[in-house]
Amino acid sequence: MDKRIVVTRTVPESALDVLREVGEVHVCTQDRPLTPAELREAVRGAHAVVAMLHDRIDADLVGAAGPQLQVVANVAVGYDNIDVPAVTDRGVIVTNTPGVLVDATADLTIGLLLMVTRRLGEGERLLRARQPWTFRLDFMLGTGLQGKVLGIVGLGGIGQAVARRARAFGMDVVYTGRRRAAADVESELQARFLPIEELLGTADVVSLHCPLTEQTRHLIDKPALAAMKPTAYLVNTSRGPVVDERALAEALRERRIAGAALDVFEREPEVEPELLELDNVVVVPHLGSATTETRAAMVELAARNVAAVLTGGAPLTPVRS
Repeated sequence: MDKRIVVTRTVPESALDVLREVGEVHVCTQDRPLTPAELREAVRGAHAVVAMLHDRIDADLVGAAGPQLQVVANVAVGYDNIDVPAVTDRGVIVTNTPGVLVDATADLTIGLLLMVTRRLGEGERLLRARQPWTFRLDFMLGTGLQGKVLGIVGLGGIGQAVARRARAFGMDVVYTGRRRAAADVESELQARFLPIEELLGTADVVSLHCPLTEQTRHLIDKPALAAMKPTAYLVNTSRGPVVDERALAEALRERRIAGAALDVFEREPEVEPELLELDNVVVVPHLGSATTETRAAMVELAARNVAAVLTGGAPLTPVRS
């Protein structure tokens, strides 16, 4: 009997070709995330599930799938949508897609940094609204990056790639995280490790690249925002709940920090309404990995993980509980 593989959203044919080599593929073709009930129904009888970051994967879902379920391949580097201990305790392998989205996310981070510090979104909105304007020396002044301090929260692969790009702009790099980076990484990036409280008070731009855990949920809250410089900017391309959006909106409205640029949101796809009313905020809809090449590579890696497990091999990029 062919093994049943369920893919919860449409994906590139290149990934489906990999999956068809090892099983019978069922793609959920709706143009939206499945509801929990729909997802449970879709995975019944599945030996493998290719899941998206909006799919909640927990013990109930594993039970709905049945005892034949072998692997859940998450098309994301983060896996906060998966209750990993509950799933792996039932003998199901969990995989993710690290590495392949590093450069795309780092590029977007720098793009957001430039947008918010140079007021590019604000300028475009002015022109699209057909507002009158003329060149003058004090018109829409932003902030340069040369000699400024970039504070990176989470110096993993993406954080390091952002640091390399920031160094090319003449920025100095400080970072914080659960542990110090290797000495050769610190040396290459000329990066200094600081406790988060000191980093928040030092950095001209704080860029978030940490996973979402119970320890990092609302890491950037009202006290953290109060610790930042009033001239500082916040950039988030990690996970939305790392930032308390209501506290951020208040800090931005009161100009307690200079601006923010967000690719991810606390209650996606919803955005805190007040953020949308503020000119010192740049918002984009979770585009960190959104290049044709990167999204294809992510799904193809997920497919190769499924193929490896269903043919009796070891997963390429397993998530450990």
